[in-house]
Amino acid sequence: MTTARSQLIIVEATPYYHCVSRCVRRSYLCGYDELTQTSYEHRRDWVEKRLKQIANIFCIDVCAYAIMSNHYHLVLHINTEKAHRLSEHEVIQRWSTLHRAPVLIQRFLKGETSTEAEKNACLAIIQTWRERLCSISWFMRLLNQYIAHEANREDGCTGHFWEGRFKSQALLDEKALAAAMAYVDLNPVRAGISKTPETSDFTSVKARIESLRKDEASAPSLYPFAGNPRNDMPDGLPFRLLDYLELVDWTGR
Repeated sequence: MTTARSQLIIVEATPYYHCVSRCVRRSYLCGYDELTQTSYEHRRDWVEKRLKQIANIFCIDVCAYAIMSNHYHLVLHINTEKAHRLSEHEVIQRWSTLHRAPVLIQRFLKGETSTEAEKNACLAIIQTWRERLCSISWFMRLLNQYIAHEANREDGCTGHFWEGRFKSQALLDEKALAAAMAYVDLNPVRAGISKTPETSDFTSVKARIESLRKDEASAPSLYPFAGNPRNDMPDGLPFRLLDYLELVDWTGR
């Protein structure tokens, strides 16, 4: 029997999770299918763009990602503090980017709710949306549903595109987090698709290296590195970027 997601993802234990989604049977997410002589490489761009779009809306940070031929890996950070800091109007704005707001919420934004019952109903809806904005299940649902719809439309078929619900693994300490991120970033090297991390397309490590070369503070849409953990540490991964890149390089070799 499968385990309830609420028992697999417990923010009180850790905010970091390694998630994997795999295509059903011989379906191709990306890559080149030798059997049908069909290229699906453009779908990598679908996944990456949708991933970054959702990450910019949700209070879930992308620590690492790798988009492979029939599956993809993510390391995610649930940012509950960020979700709690959002105002009611900010929650509505974020959720409405991907969903149409009901008429009652539209009236709330215009200040047209007159009764206490209407206001309480709006606040209940907003609280539900606030919780969803830091839910990995909703994050993965909106990512996978979009990709499945686009792929089925392109293939001219219907039915399941993913083999089942996504798999998630809790990362309980910094060592597990660093190891999982390195594992994800080195997937193309391990599979023989790329020779080095810096040439591994559609991975977070390549995005971070390119941003480093441009002298940017952090790669867009990725959770930044904050350095060694301490009480006044800014929001970010609890180690330095250069240390992590050295770990990836050493592990890859």
